[in-house]
Amino acid sequence: MEKLRVGILGATGMVGQRFIDLLNNHPWFDVVTVAASPRSAGKKYSEAVEGRWKMDNPIPESVADLVLKNVNEVEEIASGVDFVFSAVDMTKDEIKAIEEAYAKTETPVVSNNSAHRWTPDVPMVVPELNPEHFEIIEAQRKRLGTKRGFIAVKPNCSIQSYAPALFALKEFEPKEVVVSTYQAISGAGKNFKDWPEMVENIIPYIGGEEEKSEKEPLRIWGRVEDGEIKLNPDAPKITAQCIRVPVLYGHTATVFVNFGKKPTKEQIIEKWESFSGEPQKLDLPSAPKQFIRYMEEDNRPQVQADVNYENGMGVSMGRLREDTLFDYKFVGLSHNTIRGAAGGAVLCAELLTAKGYITKK
Repeated sequence: MEKLRVGILGATGMVGQRFIDLLNNHPWFDVVTVAASPRSAGKKYSEAVEGRWKMDNPIPESVADLVLKNVNEVEEIASGVDFVFSAVDMTKDEIKAIEEAYAKTETPVVSNNSAHRWTPDVPMVVPELNPEHFEIIEAQRKRLGTKRGFIAVKPNCSIQSYAPALFALKEFEPKEVVVSTYQAISGAGKNFKDWPEMVENIIPYIGGEEEKSEKEPLRIWGRVEDGEIKLNPDAPKITAQCIRVPVLYGHTATVFVNFGKKPTKEQIIEKWESFSGEPQKLDLPSAPKQFIRYMEEDNRPQVQADVNYENGMGVSMGRLREDTLFDYKFVGLSHNTIRGAAGGAVLCAELLTAKGYITKK
């Protein structure tokens, strides 16, 4: 197939850089436009990120010489691309406005930002868990007055380390969940050079994160009805604490859960290991072959050993055991800037393309 032309909004930030890294040599998508704030516009991409390129791989040659455009020049950018990924760093209201502006130029927007996660007709999707939520795009297009333009978003990075594990166990009716997440500094767009006070330190607060961690899984659990995503009353109740830890990549979660129908340990592991969704059925380019794996060793999953499982697109579970207050407890690990951010959005775009929502202009 002819590759789709992609623009990256917010291309100089950490998530924007991760998009560029992941899309290098992508079989379906070709990055043709990079955009950022007006202060970076006009510079070559390699100049704009000089000294602050945070990926392990070098800047792809195909992108290094692209001249950054001003992200606010919506019509100009939209005219040269088939769709855009959004990782802009603005206020919520500014993000909402600019993403809608792009959608109204008939340019699909696949966003890593949180601004539209609770817009009733915007799908917030983990492709293996709730791909049917993409059906809401039809209602959104009616509201926007578009034929092909729309906005789709992916959820918060931290929930990837436990929401898939709970979702895979739906038939056992998870009821109450207590989760603590131990989140990497790259989740704040930083590395240790930028944030020296995080070395050998833990900060017991991440602004807005606990609310997202408690509420966003419930929206994934929801259903499409009357032109919006409605929450299901049978979704689990979740309470969360979110802590910043001195790790570069990888969000770890400790989870306690009560079930309506308590499974055996063997049943839980079997459900996790056999769980798959549309990305696996369709063999999408970024899809992990095995989305969830269970590790038997007492000291796994570990960030250093396991964060890059399935190229950072799989999630690892471990330490599943019965608990004295809850039915079970376990530990989860996911890569926060790959599965949790840019990679999750790329997989959404692949599924939207496979389903015919994103096409050539």
